[in-house]
Amino acid sequence: MPLPIRLLIVEDDVPTRIGLRAIFEAEPDIAIVGECADGDEACRLANELIPDVVLMDVQLPQMDGIEATRRIVSDAPPDTDVPRVIVLTTFALDEYAYRSLEAGASGFLLKRTRAEDIVQAVRDAAAGDALPTPSLTRPLIQRYAEINAAPFHQRSVRTLTEREVEVLELIAQGCSNAEIAQRLVISVDTVKSHVKHVFTKLRVRDRAQAVIAAYESGLVSPGF
Repeated sequence: MPLPIRLLIVEDDVPTRIGLRAIFEAEPDIAIVGECADGDEACRLANELIPDVVLMDVQLPQMDGIEATRRIVSDAPPDTDVPRVIVLTTFALDEYAYRSLEAGASGFLLKRTRAEDIVQAVRDAAAGDALPTPSLTRPLIQRYAEINAAPFHQRSVRTLTEREVEVLELIAQGCSNAEIAQRLVISVDTVKSHVKHVFTKLRVRDRAQAVIAAYESGLVSPGF
């Protein structure tokens, strides 16, 4: 049996936190390893508990979710997988959510998202195979990437092979590895290899950061 996904919930609103706990306690493949209500405690617990996924509110006391995300991603203990952070926000086109993605979050969810979609987003983040909630994340990246053009990403995108560019474009559309394999008529293992090379060349750690790089570099544009 595969090990359950280890989840840390960071939310200062008690009723919301209780509701999230109830959602995930019903899922046998997800184990809540910790809960807290502020950014400082989130960083401590992430370092201590090594969760697979952190569900992170943006507006928190002591330290906001953006800075907590940055520290969790950058300060992960050696020889451990970096936790995937999913940010909880109120509005879809929210600068706070975009800044969280820049800080290292793997995706974001609206607080009004249906319970089953929240659960699936956690599974997607843990698998690293798809961009959690691409229907929300892509428009957000499109909106803010236009004013955050990054010369580094412009240079690094030029190092990609033609096939790697095709893979990055499909990642930017929100395609999973299986969907990319089907579109390009190649094996899933080959797709995984291309994705790994894309991440290495762009110096990003997951699909959300790869999509940001694709838009900021001008490789893809709003409406793509």
